[in-house]
Amino acid sequence: MADLNQNLTKNFFLRELLVSQTAVRKGIKEQFNPGDEIVKNLTALCANVLQPLRDQLRLSLSVSSGYRCERVNLAIGGVTKSQHQFGQAADINVPGKSVEWLYQKIKKSGLPFDQLIQEFNSWVHVSFNAKGNRKQALRATRQNRKTVYTHDK
Repeated sequence: MADLNQNLTKNFFLRELLVSQTAVRKGIKEQFNPGDEIVKNLTALCANVLQPLRDQLRLSLSVSSGYRCERVNLAIGGVTKSQHQFGQAADINVPGKSVEWLYQKIKKSGLPFDQLIQEFNSWVHVSFNAKGNRKQALRATRQNRKTVYTHDK
C-alpha cells in the first residue's frame, strides 16, 4: 500500500497528486494505491516542474487532478493515452490568480514541461516526461461540443 503522506518534494505529498472525488464516489480503490512507476513519475513531475514553479512564484499551487488510474480516467471521459494515467501530468491553479496568468508564467519560466495546456480558462494542465519533453504549449476550447486544441507560440 502506498504511503499517502510520502513527500514527493518539500511541498508536495503523494496524497495531493492522487485526489479524486470520482474515485471516492465510485469506490475506485486502486486510485489510491499507485505502483512504483507511477510514484516515480509523480516525483519527477513535482521535482522538475511543480516544486520549481512553486519556488519561482512563491505561491501555493492547487492540484485539482494528478494521477488517474484507468477506471477514473474512463469515468471522467479522459483521453485514452492521457499522461495523467502514467503520473506524468497535473491540472493546477494558483488561488487568487487567473488561469491565463499561470499559463503565461509557466510558458515563460524555462521549466522543462512536456505539455502545457490552458484548458477552458478553468485550469492549467502541465506534464513532464523523463524520457523527453516536447515543450508544447496549447489552448483547449470547446467548439460545437468538441474539445479543440490550438498551438500557442
